[in-house]
Amino acid sequence: MKWIVAIIKPHRIDSVREYLTQANITGLTVSEVLGFGRQKGHTELYRGAEYQVDLLPKLKVELAVDDDKVESVIQAITHGAHTGKIGDGKIFVIDLEQAIRIRTGETGSKVI
Repeated sequence: MKWIVAIIKPHRIDSVREYLTQANITGLTVSEVLGFGRQKGHTELYRGAEYQVDLLPKLKVELAVDDDKVESVIQAITHGAHTGKIGDGKIFVIDLEQAIRIRTGETGSKVI
């Protein structure tokens, strides 16, 4: 099993979700986060004063998948989040040692 974490632009979540649904992925968690990478931030104007926005709003998409679905999930997220501009995001794939469904006590791949 793998834990996949993707950081994407907020306006791309509907597209990512649509691609994941097409890949038969039914569960995910989305969190609003702030951060920056090579994009660094940008300057904004507020009431005539310029100020630097260092941390940009992003969404963190997290999901657990079986090993055989990893590539299709990566493709779905990549296609859904891609704009071709800086700041499209990143995907991290982490080994998932164990999963447990609290309600039933089931463990392993049956949980996801």
